[in-house]
Amino acid sequence: MTRFHLLAIDLQKEFTEPGGFCYQPRPCVDFITETLLPYCLANGLQIAEIISDYRQPRLTDQLSYCIPGSEGYQSIIAAGLRNGEPRVKSTHSPAWVREKSEKGDAEPGLPVPDPAGLDSWFSRLLGPPDEELRIVLIGLTLDCCILSTAQELHFRGYHVRYLVEAVDTYDGSIPARDFLLRTTMASWGEPLSWRKFLKMVNGGEESS
Repeated sequence: MTRFHLLAIDLQKEFTEPGGFCYQPRPCVDFITETLLPYCLANGLQIAEIISDYRQPRLTDQLSYCIPGSEGYQSIIAAGLRNGEPRVKSTHSPAWVREKSEKGDAEPGLPVPDPAGLDSWFSRLLGPPDEELRIVLIGLTLDCCILSTAQELHFRGYHVRYLVEAVDTYDGSIPARDFLLRTTMASWGEPLSWRKFLKMVNGGEESS
């Protein structure tokens, strides 16, 4: 029987709420808050989460946002829905973390690679990869951080799915989302509609 884990990427207020530094109107946010999260709450489903700490210093970006302790850093996923502690990344890839403390009142270090830490986090929250396990990605953005996460999962042997209604590109374009799911993203995973996700949750086969 197919099993699954939900994994959210960058569902922080900096990206999801008006006034956030990286906010754009994106259809997936309404779907997540109005449909997916209430469904998860009603059915006892939990969500593993990767979030961002994009303070300076960062060699690839001169801007500073998603600052720990700020409003924009906060996730829209309630603590009661969260599966374990979030993985806090410092670049688009979840393999990179801060050299020092993640606390907002500490002096941050540069982003550094931590593949072993990511291995451990995946194993602890998602379990080891196997043929029946699907990692269902939701969040932002399909053309950046979701892509990086899908690649990290794929190279470790996980079977990746993108919950179609719960992902978006940076600009929130539905045609762009659908194009990416058919092309670039297909190298690392497969789209999964809400209808098929519900069948899978209720014990049906993914392809039914």
